[in-house]
Amino acid sequence: MSANVEANVRPDYDEELQKIADYVLDYKIKSSEALNTARNCLMDTLGCGLLALRFPECTKHLGPLVEGTIVPHGARVPGTSFRLDPVKAAWDIGCIIRWLDYNDTWLAAEWGHPSDNLGGILAVADHLSQKRLAVGKSPLTMRDVLEAMIMAHEIQGIIALENSFNRVGLDHVVLVKVATTAVVAKLMGADREQVLAALSHAWVDGQSLRTYRHAPNAGSRKSWAAGDATSRGVRLADIALKGEMGIPGALTAPQWGFYDVLFTKSNKDQQIKPEDKRRFSFSQDYGTYVMENILFKISFPAEFHSQTACEAAVKLHPQVKDRLGEIDKIVITTHESAIRIISKVGELANPADRDHCLQYMTAVPLIFGNLVAEHYEDSFHEANPIIDELREKMEVVEDERYTREYLEDDKRSIANALQVFFKDGSKTEQVAVEYPVGHRRRRKEGIPLLEEKFKANLVTRFPTGRSQMIFDLCKQQKELEGTPVNEFMDLFVI
Repeated sequence: MSANVEANVRPDYDEELQKIADYVLDYKIKSSEALNTARNCLMDTLGCGLLALRFPECTKHLGPLVEGTIVPHGARVPGTSFRLDPVKAAWDIGCIIRWLDYNDTWLAAEWGHPSDNLGGILAVADHLSQKRLAVGKSPLTMRDVLEAMIMAHEIQGIIALENSFNRVGLDHVVLVKVATTAVVAKLMGADREQVLAALSHAWVDGQSLRTYRHAPNAGSRKSWAAGDATSRGVRLADIALKGEMGIPGALTAPQWGFYDVLFTKSNKDQQIKPEDKRRFSFSQDYGTYVMENILFKISFPAEFHSQTACEAAVKLHPQVKDRLGEIDKIVITTHESAIRIISKVGELANPADRDHCLQYMTAVPLIFGNLVAEHYEDSFHEANPIIDELREKMEVVEDERYTREYLEDDKRSIANALQVFFKDGSKTEQVAVEYPVGHRRRRKEGIPLLEEKFKANLVTRFPTGRSQMIFDLCKQQKELEGTPVNEFMDLFVI
């Protein structure tokens, strides 16, 4: 064949896309543990969104793109009076969910927050339910929402197990976009070809860079990036449902596909060597594993790799609160991922910078005995110079066991240890916490605390009576599953 022509043989859809499509269309969820965990996840995620409505920097992003727009059967944004088109509603719900860095987390080769997908799921389910009722059909139920959550968690989490997007500079919200696209396409009634087409567009859509999560560029985009991603998933699913053709080799196309363009390192001449080519690898099939093992942020609104450091700091607070001026150094023993993502020195420019700084998130509970969202605000930081004084005295060291067990399937610890040394030569004991309270290994201890967190977040937005009504419904698995989505969302309207 001449070197001046290209073979135009259209391939089958990439196998990776086909497995996702077959999973969302054919897999039957039977795990009671997954469904129960999804119910708890729903509570926690909505509560995080309600709490974020207290922050003007978050709420300025909410509402219709054109003021005064009226959308028939508009999707509701919990805790507000907005009725929006499903794409913007997904953006808004995703934004409030993620704003305070307080919703669930998945840690593996890639990190992320699978409940970010609830933005697209709730927006689409609410809009579809209202449309169905208007023409005399049955609405979707909250069982449909819980199943979509489980599947979105699974898609995002299973891909993340062995495939690091951060290593090539891409942000984890690519997986939010892909997972949302798949599950909302199913909710919207897509057939297999339409699901595949939608997924292919999600992969070729262009992906976010991680730079807004890291020094020196950390900023508030990290708080709305997931809302942007989940809303894009809704948009792409809608495009596919209208009959738009897909891109079968979205991942594997030589030179032009996702793998060669964004997932493989090339040399300066842009010629990709065979040994440099990278493809996704998978250690297990899609099922219900991720939801069953999801990590909840229960105690602190802080980047998850710091959760156990914060817990250790709270434990040490009584021993150091009256000796802050006597501290010589503070040693944080941690794992490699925490060092790579959130260990930083120097001036912290904004709240988003502070809630991704291991040293800041450790110093605050060490000084004050707790860490809440308001502790990241400029006014609090400026009023307490002692925080930066302690940051300057911190040493961060890696424990190779912590790093190893962070990735082991039967452990997946997120360990940190803390020890304070004083100028007179005395020191505290080293306090080590290897599994945060939101870990599967601490479910019995964690779920009652998660429920209390949800109650506290509800009353920041609703009267006591309605807060209790919402809580009581969310506590009852069967009753919640049978509730029409539109009726559930009615409870969250201001």
